[in-house]
Parts: sequence; structure tokens; C-alpha cells
Amino acid sequence: MYRKAAHRLQQLSARTARFTEQSRFSSALSTQSFPRRAYTLHIAASWAGKPVDAQTKQHAKPFASTSEIGAWRDQTLAANNSLGVADAGEDFFYIEQMRNGSGLAFGLADGVGGWNLNGFDPALFSQALMYHASRFSRESWVGEPEIDPTQELEEREHIEGRELTPLDCLRRSYPAVVKEESVEAGSSTACLLSFNNSSGLLRASNLGDSGFSIVRSSTLHHRQAVQTHFFNCPKQLTKMPSNPKIRKKFARTCMDMPEAADNYESNLRDGDIVVAYTDGFSDNVFPSEMVSISSLVARAGGTEDEQVRAMADRMVVYALQCMHNTKRPSPFQRDAARHGYHFRGGKEDDVTVIVGLVREN
Repeated sequence: MYRKAAHRLQQLSARTARFTEQSRFSSALSTQSFPRRAYTLHIAASWAGKPVDAQTKQHAKPFASTSEIGAWRDQTLAANNSLGVADAGEDFFYIEQMRNGSGLAFGLADGVGGWNLNGFDPALFSQALMYHASRFSRESWVGEPEIDPTQELEEREHIEGRELTPLDCLRRSYPAVVKEESVEAGSSTACLLSFNNSSGLLRASNLGDSGFSIVRSSTLHHRQAVQTHFFNCPKQLTKMPSNPKIRKKFARTCMDMPEAADNYESNLRDGDIVVAYTDGFSDNVFPSEMVSISSLVARAGGTEDEQVRAMADRMVVYALQCMHNTKRPSPFQRDAARHGYHFRGGKEDDVTVIVGLVREN
């Protein structure tokens, strides 16, 4: 799997790399027949699930491809798959146009792997959370609903949809996951963002140790702080098993609500790069290395859609290389040392990265 990823990385490094199906997907998100806006966020996602062990295979109970969530999962993966990796493991993500092209919503979630030890599939929670976040985003406006001033007052009152912030989205998506009968139990982190195509406003709501960064003029402009209860235990949204006897085993499970998320907003500029990621990336790649990758790709040229695709893929491939290197210090190693633990090298995990590049029209 990793040889394929490395080969793909070499292909992407060529300045004249041809459009892939995924590049056309990114372009389609930017060029659908919506009213022309002041800004465009060119965006691409890349991922790689870690090798699956026997215990994980034993407890895997994926959504059927014929189910609503399963069909959406398969479509999302097929539209973004450029590294030839079968699935995202216990991570998942979404990229969704909001109502009338008012903005772009995107996010990712990292299912907590410990549920595997108790017979539950951690991927179900993260996939369901991202599915509902995508669904609610598609139906909503990124800001206040756009009203035609020439319309009669009565007509204005029947404008469909309403404004949805990332925190609002998290508040609506989490209860929807809890109601999903096919998700018996589980938990995940969540990082949800939205970009306003008219104002350039980025909003974000982050719970746990996934996160995002903003690169401006080849420097780190912002890096979202992680949220943890203690070392290697992130804040997380949780669904407990319905069986009371099984539920007792999880009496000390961390349970957080959407309101515990950290919220952020800032107006972005032409050329800004937004990178959202799960901890499989941030535990293995230092911020300065992330900035270097984005800067090198940008200098190599190509269309905006080719650039974000190359950035996302290179970041994932580099994270894979780092997590299997026991001689190179990693961010996770340094964090472990700060908490009094001995750990050497990279940390094997699922890794998901979403990269967005802002352009002023």
C-alpha cells in the first residue's frame, strides 16, 4: 500500500501532472452553477488507513453499501481516492457545498480505536457523524439566508434553509448519530469548518485532538490547540451501549458534548491555505514541515486544484513515512516525554488531511 502511495507522490511532483478524477471533483465543487462569489476555496482530501490487525477485522461491522450512510461513504471515498488506499480506517471526512453555493463546509472525525477491544467498530461512529454533518450542511446557508430585496415580505419569509455554523452543525449531527440504530456504541473527535464564499470568513469548531492550521505567506498563521482530558485521551463525542450490563463496563468513559468544542473564526485572504487533519498527521508531522510541503507545492505551480491535491497527498505520504521511522523524533514522542512517558519515533495511526486554497475572484 505504501509503495503505491510513494509512487503516486512521484507522479504528483511533476509540474505538468495531468488532471485526475479527484482534481475534477475538486474543480466541480468550485465551479457548479451558483451565483459568482468574491472568493473560491479550492479543496482536496487525502487519507490512508493503517494496516488492519486481526482483532479489528473481527469486530468490523461496516455499513452496508446499500444503506444510506454506506452509499454516501463509498461515494465520498471514490470521489477523492488518489493514493489507491482502500479506506480511511477509523477516520472519516466530508466536503460539502452549502445552499446556493453560499459557502463550503468540510470536516473530519477520528473514531476512538479503544472500542475495538469491546467488540464495537469505531469507524461507524465517525462515518455516521460526518454523514450527518454533510447532510445538514448541504441544506443550510453558510451565513444569513440570502434574500431578494425585490421580493414581497411574504415571499421572503418562505426562504428555505437557515444559517449553520460549525458548532450548530455539531450540535445537530451528534444527536443524529446517537439515534442511529446501526451505531451500537463508539466515540470520535470532530473538527468542522465552513468557508463563506462572499466574505472569506472561515469558521471552525474543534473537539479533541484533530485540528487545523492556516498557512499565510509561507508562515504558520494559526494552529488550533488540541483538547485532551489527559495524555493521549482526547475530548470526544460518545454513544454508550444500550445494554445496561455492557454499559457498566464503560462507567469511566470520557463523554463530552458539542458545547465543549473550541470555536474559531477569521477572515481569510487570497493565497491562504487551510489544512485540517486527524492526529495521525499532527502526531507525526511538525508544523514547520507542513508549511514547507505546502510552500514547495505552491512554488511548483499548476492549477489551484492540482496544487491542493498535491499538497494533501504529499502530506499524507510524508506522515506515513514518519510514522514508520523509529529513529526520527516525532511530535507524539515529544508530547509523551513532556508527560513522563518514553516513546520513540512515529506513531502508527490512520491519517486524513483536507487542504483548501483561498482565491479571490
